[in-house]
Amino acid sequence: MDQHDEHGDLGTAEYAEFMEMAAEEGFDLDEVAEDLAEAGHGPLPVLAVVGRPNVGKSTLVNRIIGRREAVVEDRPGVTRDRVAYEADWNGRRFKVVDTGGWEQDVLGIDASVAAQAEFAIEAADAVVFVVDATVGATDTDEAVVKLLRRAGKPVVLAANKVDGPSGEADAYALWNLGLGEPYPVSSLHGRGTGDLLDAIIEVLPEAPAVTFGDRVGGPRRIALIGRPNVGKSSLLNRVAGEDRVVVDPTAGTTRDPVDELIELGGITWKFIDTAGIRRRVHLTEGADYYASLRTAAALEKAEVAVVLIDAGESLAEQDTRIVSMAVDAGRAVVIAYNKWDMLDEERRHYLEREIERDLVQVQWAPRVNVSARTGRHMEKLVPAIQTALAGWETRVPTGRLNAFLGELVAAHPHPIRGGKQPRILFGTQAGTKPPRFVLFASGFLEAGYRRFIERRLREEFGFEGTPIQVSVRVREKRRRK
Repeated sequence: MDQHDEHGDLGTAEYAEFMEMAAEEGFDLDEVAEDLAEAGHGPLPVLAVVGRPNVGKSTLVNRIIGRREAVVEDRPGVTRDRVAYEADWNGRRFKVVDTGGWEQDVLGIDASVAAQAEFAIEAADAVVFVVDATVGATDTDEAVVKLLRRAGKPVVLAANKVDGPSGEADAYALWNLGLGEPYPVSSLHGRGTGDLLDAIIEVLPEAPAVTFGDRVGGPRRIALIGRPNVGKSSLLNRVAGEDRVVVDPTAGTTRDPVDELIELGGITWKFIDTAGIRRRVHLTEGADYYASLRTAAALEKAEVAVVLIDAGESLAEQDTRIVSMAVDAGRAVVIAYNKWDMLDEERRHYLEREIERDLVQVQWAPRVNVSARTGRHMEKLVPAIQTALAGWETRVPTGRLNAFLGELVAAHPHPIRGGKQPRILFGTQAGTKPPRFVLFASGFLEAGYRRFIERRLREEFGFEGTPIQVSVRVREKRRRK
């Protein structure tokens, strides 16, 4: 096993130094090693839960993750976004993606199924296909089966709503789908979910096919993301120097993923254009959902997210949600304000206030003001991307980090709570891409103090353009003999 698998991104010497500190403080070394391995893991294997509306996908997701988080309602199409949760079964950790959709529309099965399932399947390592055993296989289910066969991903078939032995015959009728053994489950009551999870663990890889922490060369991958009609395709055409993508004033013209190898600033980059689909009045909700899937799928492939925002319009909730998606995905981030050439002084003043109010979470992201139409300031895009990548890959040696933490705790100790004053004893950077820190403390650290630590880490070490993940481990000291 590679040392990075055993203890995150730490080298052997740093790992030994860190474990020596843990031993001196009286921590359980097995637990410390486990914490480091967990904090330093790469992306978790991804399991997509797919199926037609109202077969119980979200209920099954809640059952798998062991808590009620996915929205459940007894009507089709409640889940609108692709939502991911972490799960654990028999010591194996993985990510569960709950997919939703909308009810059947006049365009028929193909359009509806494609928007619900294709991108979730594309981004997953394995798929759970949920079928309502009380109804049996429908035409929509058959259409999903075709998608699954095309995708070539491992599939586990869940025959849901089997509440007792009498329903098992309905479940076994689903052998006819040709996807192997149907696992009869009741996601509502939990019946059969243990066997289902055992089967899922069998098909999930130990690690995902793509690991961003171990890049072996090739062009850096940039996702262009943003709400419809902010100019993503125009920007791609501008950096490419030619019209490679259809541009239309109608929001959501781009239908298929477009990956382009483009030379910019003397470097070859892979740009991923992620515009939505053409909107139709009766498909508005579906199109929004589809665009959200595309954004999530592009982020799965990317290293840097360039979030394009229309500077001429007020910041919308959709803008902040897309920024949050990039941060949550752990990607390097650049914020690009497009259509800057069309702004007057008054709009610039209000935009600055909106940025301070609504984008405070990403003050650390490089910002460029561009015009995809005229090419204004396009030369600033590459340095911003390089800055974000450098921050994303920054590593702080354990010795230097602990010297910094020691000075910080001495100058700004945690407030006393309940007569006790928790203290950071030591820490390490367990991973990069994005930077992940593990701090070991004598007691619980409040959220405000954690944010203070993150701010000071940025002030001291940079980390421009990257989210930072800080985990705090509180351990009872072993009694010294």
